[in-house]
Amino acid sequence: MRLGLEPMARACAEEGHPERALPAVHVAGTNGKGSVSAMVERIARESGLRTGLYTSPHLCRFAERIRIDGAPIAGDALDEHLARALRHELSFFETATLAAFLALRDARVDLAVLEVGLGGRLDATNVIPTPKAAAITRIALDHTQILGNTLEAIAREKAAIAKPGLDLVVGPCRASVLAAIEETARAAGATVSLAEHDADANRWLQHASIGLAGEHQRDNARIAYVLGRRVGASEEACARGVANVEWPARLETIRAGETTVLLDAAHNPDGAAALARHLASRDPSETALVFGTLADKAWPEMIDALAPRAAHRFYVAPHRGAAADQARGRAATDPRAIAARRDGTVASDVGEAFELARRAAPFVVACGSINVVGELRARLLNLPRDPPIAL
Repeated sequence: MRLGLEPMARACAEEGHPERALPAVHVAGTNGKGSVSAMVERIARESGLRTGLYTSPHLCRFAERIRIDGAPIAGDALDEHLARALRHELSFFETATLAAFLALRDARVDLAVLEVGLGGRLDATNVIPTPKAAAITRIALDHTQILGNTLEAIAREKAAIAKPGLDLVVGPCRASVLAAIEETARAAGATVSLAEHDADANRWLQHASIGLAGEHQRDNARIAYVLGRRVGASEEACARGVANVEWPARLETIRAGETTVLLDAAHNPDGAAALARHLASRDPSETALVFGTLADKAWPEMIDALAPRAAHRFYVAPHRGAAADQARGRAATDPRAIAARRDGTVASDVGEAFELARRAAPFVVACGSINVVGELRARLLNLPRDPPIAL
């Protein structure tokens, strides 16, 4: 992991500035940025555009990070662009981002939707020139050791994707957070608009069908509508895009025999709170939780929110393959520590945790780490899986 734009900017220059060839939408935020990015990409596709989508991290395969017209990049093309990116002295995420820029430029996409990896100001995606549109979805506490330990500090980091002449679309936030975003945007020569103040978006949302589950997706759909309109999509294309969007592991339901499995990428307290609200109507005695986190996450707050929603709890350490990740604090949280806080059973791996959970209850929820969710999703759907990378 390396934050800073100089190495990325230098590599882009040496490759002929692929980032400048991409008509782009740039999306930052603590939670919701992946969902909004997926919605905007689908809206653009419903408008007849050739689309590119760059997101992180991946659930099962690295190729999921770079999508062209909705499909993960083909293996031979991925090999080619990664090989070019690897010629430069870049970090893992910088290499992936450069490969995405190269791939989307060579694919001649009409619109590239770029999800910020971490923060915004120093994120590798922020080397792009002024995009066609940009948004900040939701500000919450996460990565506080890097971005700051207040919502306002995190907001300033994310708002630094602002560029001269750009109007940032912002999701729901409290007054002090909005003030921090506006201050940062003004310094960059940009302005700010709250999505919830967009009358057309609010009218449209009253009748919109949203393809992703969860009440919080209404806020994301509103942002996606505003972004879609700003890149020229019709109301009808926005409606089709939001209705038909697919974004795995966001309150995703999968049937496994007699068991219903809910996969959710909630990996911070704000995400866990949203998941807990979604589960509020379910009987906890019929719900089992599979939960595991990385060591740098605020897991006590997460498990405190989720434990009352599941009478049967199974804890697991997310698989971590890289010693460098562990040295940076990206090691797994010891599941015994979680069990000591909220009573539950420690499992040796995700497979064992799921088998115990499905015997305990007909409804199983898996969350806490994208690694845990990705591994279980691959098992349930018999999907190939690359090593997990939390970057």
